[in-house]
Formats: sequence, structure tokens, C-alpha cells
Amino acid sequence: MIATSVFALKKGTPLGNAAELETALRDIGATRYHNLHPFHKLLHGGKLNKGQVQAWALNRYYYQSSIPIKDAVVISRFRDRNIRLEWRHRIEDHDGNIGTEGGIERWLKLTEGLGLDSAYVESAEGILPATRFAVDAYVHFVRDRTPLEAIASSLTELFAPNLHEERISGMLAHYDFINPNIMSYFKRRLEQAPRDANFALDFVKTHAKTPEERDAVCNALIFKTNVLWVQLDALYHAYVEGHVPPGAFVPEKG
Repeated sequence: MIATSVFALKKGTPLGNAAELETALRDIGATRYHNLHPFHKLLHGGKLNKGQVQAWALNRYYYQSSIPIKDAVVISRFRDRNIRLEWRHRIEDHDGNIGTEGGIERWLKLTEGLGLDSAYVESAEGILPATRFAVDAYVHFVRDRTPLEAIASSLTELFAPNLHEERISGMLAHYDFINPNIMSYFKRRLEQAPRDANFALDFVKTHAKTPEERDAVCNALIFKTNVLWVQLDALYHAYVEGHVPPGAFVPEKG
């Protein structure tokens, strides 16, 4: 049984079939994805200083390093071996494999290139409380909600490639402390994200057979957009408006 969500689609959104479900999902991305957040506008437009970019990369690492944990939980929800096999490559994409580099290592290249100590980054000691709460809530969501909702929550990947392209071009153009080598995470995701998103989209369109299930799929995506958005809210409050909470990373002056 699908649990009632605390999130809500726009009233009257049609969800009578798979095509209407996809339309609703894409509308969620167009109106709620975090590419619209003011912090991203500053980041990609070259309006942040190095310390603010460091804070973003440091906090985002906690999200990146939690993705394979989340994906392992998703796998544990399915008896269907084929789904487990399909989903397993996501863990390898982030964790890497024996002798191969994964997304987490590529993110550490970014933080190292920005001058952050990798041991400090991996410890998550300096991240914002809201970062920890939001990311942990995502892991709990895929553990506690239906398997259908667990997969649906990954559908922000539908909208990621455009954001990555904007990030690569904007940051390389505007920051003299950014170079192509440390942006390798985003270049790799340009290939990985569409593959993953297409599988998840096909899955929810096939397996969400009732309006109630389609509503749950949409609300799972809304939840995930909120997880991403609130992390940027916290970064903006702490490092743009200047309200850094106790214990969080404090950039060096100058």
C-alpha cells in the first residue's frame, strides 16, 4: 500500500496514464529542481569567492558519498535479481571498483584542487547540520517508503545533465582556481546520469499502475528536489548571508 505523502502535486494534475505521469515528473523538474536556486546562480556565474566554493564542495561531498549507501538500500528492497543487477552499477559508478576510479574519488579531486584536506572532507566534521539532516533523510526515505518510491526519488537525474553542463562551462570561465582536471566528476556524469534516469523513468511508468501510485511517484520526486534545495538554502544562509553555525567549516579570510 502506498503511504500518504506530506508533499503535494499541483491540484488537478492529471495522472491517468504513464504519459501524463511523465509530463507531471518533467514539470516538477522544471519548477522545483535546484538549478533554479540562487546559490547555483552565484556559483555558476562566478559570484562566489574561493572559500564559498570550498564550502559548497565540502558539503556536497557528504551527499556524494552517501549515494552508494542509498543505492545499496534500494537494492535491498528488491527480490527481482534483474533490478538488483541493473541498479548495482550505480554503486560502482560512485565507489569505483578494484583498480578503477569512481565518482567519490573524482569529487575528492575537486576538493583537493580547491585546497581542502581530504581527511577533513571525508570526516564530514565541518558540514552544515542541514546538509547532514537532508542527506540522511534521503537514505531513510528509500529505506522506509515503497520500492517504487525509492526508485522514483532518483529521478532528479533526468534534469542533471543540463546542470552539469552549466556548471562545467560557468565555473571554468569564471574562476581562476578551477581547471578541467578537477571538474572530471561532472564530465563523467554527463554520460552516467541519462542512462540511470532512463531506466528509472521507464520503471516508474511501467510499475505505477494506478493514480495513487503515480501520485506517490511524483511526491517521491518532490521530496528529492526538497532534499537538494534545502542543502543550498543552508549554504546560502551560512556562507552568503554569513550565519555559519558552530562547528561548521569556516573559510580562510583573504
